[in-house]
Amino acid sequence: MAGFHIDRISEDIKREIISLMREIKDPRVAGKMLTVINVTVSSDLSYAKVYVSDMNGIESAKEACKGLTSAQGYIRHALGNNLHLRKAPELTFIADDSVKKGMEIFEKLKDN
Repeated sequence: MAGFHIDRISEDIKREIISLMREIKDPRVAGKMLTVINVTVSSDLSYAKVYVSDMNGIESAKEACKGLTSAQGYIRHALGNNLHLRKAPELTFIADDSVKKGMEIFEKLKDN
């Protein structure tokens, strides 16, 4: 039963972070095509790893992660308020290039 609760919280955090990324005015984040691939929350809900991807490549995703890390206080505060969490998890943003790899595989399959 606890696994279901963690999964539900992970999906809620993912949904909220996606909507909050539109509001962040940091130039490293604003105007980019960012995607939250996955959110992994610890069992005690105190830590969360957020995997972020960008269509422009891994370097752009790393730069966006730096911007998201600098806005972590704003994001945690908004998560706590919007999801009614007793304690908002500490967020770690990790650049992920799985979307770009998936698009490359799709292009290869399409050519065949």
